[in-house]
Amino acid sequence: MNIVTEVNDWISMRKKMANQTIGFIPTMGNLHAGHMSLCERSKYENDVTIVSIFVNPTQFNNQHDLMHYPRTLENDIEQLTKAKVDYLFAPHAESMYQDHYEIQVMETELSKVLEGEHRPGHFNGMLTIVLKLLNLVRANKAYFGEKDYQQLLLVKKMVASLFLSTEIIACETIRNENGLALSSRNSRLDKEQLDTAEHFSALLRSHLNDENVIAELIKLGFKVDYIVQKWQRRLGAVVLGDVRLIDNVNYN
Repeated sequence: MNIVTEVNDWISMRKKMANQTIGFIPTMGNLHAGHMSLCERSKYENDVTIVSIFVNPTQFNNQHDLMHYPRTLENDIEQLTKAKVDYLFAPHAESMYQDHYEIQVMETELSKVLEGEHRPGHFNGMLTIVLKLLNLVRANKAYFGEKDYQQLLLVKKMVASLFLSTEIIACETIRNENGLALSSRNSRLDKEQLDTAEHFSALLRSHLNDENVIAELIKLGFKVDYIVQKWQRRLGAVVLGDVRLIDNVNYN
């Protein structure tokens, strides 16, 4: 696997990939089976698979969350090498934000609800870095998990609105054997909290109405930001200890 950390080096390397189909998986590292399933699909559908690892500071409205976001680059490289990923692009913040974040991407409707309401500025940072990465990689297809469903909708909207050529591929959420959506933040939960967290996805899938789901989650010790039905989904965001978890399920 080729590992590239400098933007200019990446731009030079990208020029050598003409006439190859490219699949791209943008990540913030601390890779798990969900990320690896995206890599597997990309390898099946494309000539070249590229993964980026970049803990994007501009999408964290909570500096404590940014400081404690798990960083496991050595293990991530090991997993990607084993999966035969072709390129890892792991740039530094200084090179990705040479403008000091003076230029931002903003969406004015979809980004204002749910995660946007509870995490001010989060989606500006997310869309800005995704646009930068899509411009640098110029992939045929980019793969996003459905766990971050609002993010997925916003990325699709941005790509369509700005006439980008990359096709955004939505991939089903990968869960553990008890239904908990895999997330890098799960690694910050202790064993007891992990057992409790599994009730989150189970209650989202239940036939209880939203108000009763909220009541049950509170009884279990969760702080609930929202449980809501939207986009043919039931979506939720909760905090357990100091770890914030999001999930969604099909709910027609």
